[in-house]
Amino acid sequence: MVWEILQKATTVAMLSFVVSSMLAMGTGLTVAEILAALRNHRLIAFALLTNFVLMPLVALVLARALWLDEPLAVGLLLLGSAAGAPFLPKLSQLSRGNLPFAVGAMVLLMIITIGFLPIVLPLLLPEVTVNPTQIAQSLVILMLLPLGAGLFVKARLARLAAQVKPYLDWLSTVSLVLLIVLISIVNFDKVVQVFGTRGILAGLLFIAFGCLVGWLFGGPGDDTRRVLALGTGQRNIAAALVVGSQSFTDPGVTVMVVVVAITGLVTLMPLAGMLGRRAPAPAI
Repeated sequence: MVWEILQKATTVAMLSFVVSSMLAMGTGLTVAEILAALRNHRLIAFALLTNFVLMPLVALVLARALWLDEPLAVGLLLLGSAAGAPFLPKLSQLSRGNLPFAVGAMVLLMIITIGFLPIVLPLLLPEVTVNPTQIAQSLVILMLLPLGAGLFVKARLARLAAQVKPYLDWLSTVSLVLLIVLISIVNFDKVVQVFGTRGILAGLLFIAFGCLVGWLFGGPGDDTRRVLALGTGQRNIAAALVVGSQSFTDPGVTVMVVVVAITGLVTLMPLAGMLGRRAPAPAI
């Protein structure tokens, strides 16, 4: 009985985190801000290259080189294919990166992720049965629609958007912490087993590679380099969790997503702060 309650609570926490983070993002943005940040076509091309070509490839290479078990390899590949982390603007603020570019790139990468995952997963995982239609429907309903609703409220009811955004940010943060705790409890034995499977090592190398290629392809300005480095290293946890929980029966997939997510937060938050202390305030 208790076990069933914890499992249902895990599902509720995941849905709460995904929807609230998308609503919070929408209520803090305008369409004009997003479009203005996407005018640098060269930087956007580099962002697409690093996030949708290099990161899925490095996930595959690391999974095979480190002999990861299939569920862990699938979880890493999900993260490699899921870009546009909702947490990127916060990291960019800490690092004193180019915030408008961070917001625009994040939204663009997230929207492309919704169409990219249903197409690329069946190609990269031919031995695993996935339902592209189900993946697309889940991402559209749980991510794109809440984002659109938030943008609509921001455009038509700006005062209401300003009032509810802090609560949505709080709910998103609390839901993420609760989700991590619940997944760890429900799958405690599998989380412990990750420590002996090179999964954490794969996550660290994966994040480090993302930061490196993001920095190298981030353009001539340090403010955009910081954004693309952090944005490539930090993956879209929400999208990976949606697909991992709804398209794969093995909980090891979502456990790997959570383990790498925790690793990313533990490493990228201090990195963003260090970059911010060394950088001048960006011109916005």
